[in-house]
Amino acid sequence: MNINSQPQNKSSDNFPAGRITNVFLNFTILLLSVVIIFLTYSIITKVDYFSSNSNDKENVGVNKKPVQLEVLNGCGVNGVAEKFTDYLRAGNFDVVNIGNYRSFDIGHSLLIDRTGNMSNAFKIASTLGIEKNNIIQQVNKEYFLDVTLVIGKDYKRLKNN
Repeated sequence: MNINSQPQNKSSDNFPAGRITNVFLNFTILLLSVVIIFLTYSIITKVDYFSSNSNDKENVGVNKKPVQLEVLNGCGVNGVAEKFTDYLRAGNFDVVNIGNYRSFDIGHSLLIDRTGNMSNAFKIASTLGIEKNNIIQQVNKEYFLDVTLVIGKDYKRLKNN
């Protein structure tokens, strides 16, 4: 036998190390695949969430709950706030507070949006005949109502019957 004729089996010496490397790489690929699937699922659900919210914004005229508002007398005439409250409640608005405004010198009735959803104020303006330029927005998280109606000295020209 020739010493040089013995087969050299270097591949069998590296086989266990190569196998460990392959197992590690396969595990890493599997783990990364799971992470990619999870991230893809997260993105899809977020996109669905935002698209459903945009559908809600498109349907601003369709409210699931009645508009909650307060009616404040800004003209100083007794009983005006109560008269408008009765009219609004008959129109399915939820009047949660009645009172006097800080001043009785309000010339034109105005609506104050408190939540950032101007469609509620527009709905009341349409019901009462208040001009849209008399709607202002003062978002305040401390208020637990949607709109404030301040009745001005022009109350006789508004719809309330």
